[in-house]
Amino acid sequence: MTEAAAPRPVRVLLADDQPLLRTGFRMVLGVEDDLDIVGEAGDGVEAVELSRRLLPDVVLMDIRMPRMDGVAATRAIVDARLPVRVLVLTTFELDEYVVGALRAGASGFLAKDVPAEDLVTAIRTVAAGEAVVAPRILRRLLDRFADVLPDPAAGPPRVLDPLTDREREVLVQVARGLSNAEIARELSVSETTVKTHVGHMLTKLRLRDRVQAVVLAYETGLVRPGK
Repeated sequence: MTEAAAPRPVRVLLADDQPLLRTGFRMVLGVEDDLDIVGEAGDGVEAVELSRRLLPDVVLMDIRMPRMDGVAATRAIVDARLPVRVLVLTTFELDEYVVGALRAGASGFLAKDVPAEDLVTAIRTVAAGEAVVAPRILRRLLDRFADVLPDPAAGPPRVLDPLTDREREVLVQVARGLSNAEIARELSVSETTVKTHVGHMLTKLRLRDRVQAVVLAYETGLVRPGK
């Protein structure tokens, strides 16, 4: 009998212009057996170059960096169609950068003061193909743009027409920040069924991931802040 091979560690690239912060991230992530830090970048240009050369699973990307900021670096990585996902670190004062990074193709957003365990979980989640948005960052963004959201009395726009009633229900729950397991409990279905609905919903709406689904749900007025 041979033992099953251990899963390959998640390969992480650190991109931050502050060496001290990179050292802190390395200390936090280095103790995790399933995370492997494969490189460090001190600016956006270097982050893109190392992403092309090392092909990490996840880039932990700072927003404000010299030569090229995190938004532009994220866009370059996504446009190059690299098998690399970007997890952006931001601060509450930089909402416009979060929006820019989302449009550029980032798979997640966390505040820089996030607890270590949440950072580790987010990296694993993004590496698995899911998306992560810190609830308070999402709430702040939605509150900021609440005045320009559509009037729900007008009814959902036609962009949502391809969805079945169940898929629309799932989109609402995704927009409220529920995981697949939580949605399964909410709708009294299996987690596998929820995963299938999420996949169909993303495909029909031509969305990359759950982050874009959340934004679309609010942009269309399907869900509103505080509801």
